[in-house]
Amino acid sequence: MKQRLQTSLGQQLVLTPQLRQALHLLQLSALDLEAEVSAAVESNPLLEWKEDAAPAAETASTPDSQATVEETPTTSHDDDWGSGESWQGSGGGGGFDDDRDPADRAADPDTLHEHLSWQLNLSQLSARDLLIGAAIIDAIEDDGYLRCSFDDIAAALAPETTCTHEEIQAVLCRIQHMDPIGVGARDLRECLLLQLAVLDEATPGHGLAMRMVEELLETLPRLGGDRLAEALDCPREAADEALQLLRSLNPHPGSGLGALPQETYVAPDCTISRHEGVWRVSLVDGPANRVTIHRGYEGMIGQTSEADGAYLRGRLQEARWLLRNLEQRGETLLKVVNCLVRQQSGFLEFGPQALRPLTLREVAAEIGMHESTVSRAVAGKYAHTPRGTLPLRDFFASGVSTDSGGQASSTAIQQMILRLVEAENPGKPLSDARLTEALKAEGVMVARRTVSKYREALNIPSSHDRVRLA
Repeated sequence: MKQRLQTSLGQQLVLTPQLRQALHLLQLSALDLEAEVSAAVESNPLLEWKEDAAPAAETASTPDSQATVEETPTTSHDDDWGSGESWQGSGGGGGFDDDRDPADRAADPDTLHEHLSWQLNLSQLSARDLLIGAAIIDAIEDDGYLRCSFDDIAAALAPETTCTHEEIQAVLCRIQHMDPIGVGARDLRECLLLQLAVLDEATPGHGLAMRMVEELLETLPRLGGDRLAEALDCPREAADEALQLLRSLNPHPGSGLGALPQETYVAPDCTISRHEGVWRVSLVDGPANRVTIHRGYEGMIGQTSEADGAYLRGRLQEARWLLRNLEQRGETLLKVVNCLVRQQSGFLEFGPQALRPLTLREVAAEIGMHESTVSRAVAGKYAHTPRGTLPLRDFFASGVSTDSGGQASSTAIQQMILRLVEAENPGKPLSDARLTEALKAEGVMVARRTVSKYREALNIPSSHDRVRLA
């Protein structure tokens, strides 16, 4: 085949470095953006912080200079038995060979194993029993249960130390009476019995609570108050009293040790407020308003050598790109949030039950942008609103048709399901089929499998598992 040259005319999209940077900055959260700009200021001599601006991310503020960084503690899921705080130890001082400052030791919480080892070393046991106790403590899991067999513990000590099951049981009995009470139990029944055993027998409901654990523990969640009293052959008031005592125990004795409360800090990107009946959106003061071009280095471009001048010109172009992209990021974010506020004003006024169906495509069509741009704009972004600091993704929701011809958002339907479950009879909870019928009665046509999916998304157990004692 003969080779020849041929020209053709065509168009193709090329991502320039400036466009790549714009897309990258758009999808960054407020804290990530602060870190990105701080790194750029450190590496580019043509960028500098304004004299009255600080580069720290935690100084982000609203236009009225009030800090808007919201502290959101992680949620701990309470157990049906109660918090059990009365059984939690305050923590020991660690091992005897710890030569750190006492204040530092007090600030560091002991793990469950360190706390038990500290108590074991204080107990008057023989060297042999101390070795067995150390092996038992090493086998105890973080929730406080010993799920390892005695054979495995004996194998862990061999061949240096050989011991029998009776010796392991004797040392385990000592450990089970350490703080926290109930640690080292092999199952829930033993854990609760250990905690009841340390209470005074004159404690109201003590005897019946012991019987509940020994005889009715597996069926206890499904027994109503009257059936429970009948099974124990006692008055209803006495059964309720014993049940309250049982609920005050801690089924996870080791869960309260070894961890400090974790905190999550959220820096909002914008503020949504209402002035004289009108919703307004304003961007939080970010790095775009606190970084500028270094005028001293900019003035040196024409006064240096050719090589230095070329370097400074390149850095100046990068600095201008960054400032322009930061400005464009703010404009895009402002357009998207204003659209969300117009579409979801009911959500801001009345809560999730008023959230209307809204998709990325609808927002993109209204503001004249691509769906992917809107997706980047809302990813990892938060808005400070009268209802708290909310992620922008909470303003979007899929829709379900209603019998009136309109649509209800999935979030609103979830709130309806939650309201129905909270108002149900604890002894006869609503099944998914009955929830579907209740929603249809309110005009929301939804399938039973959809109700089941929404119920699971809300972490609501099935009706069989929601049976509660009256």
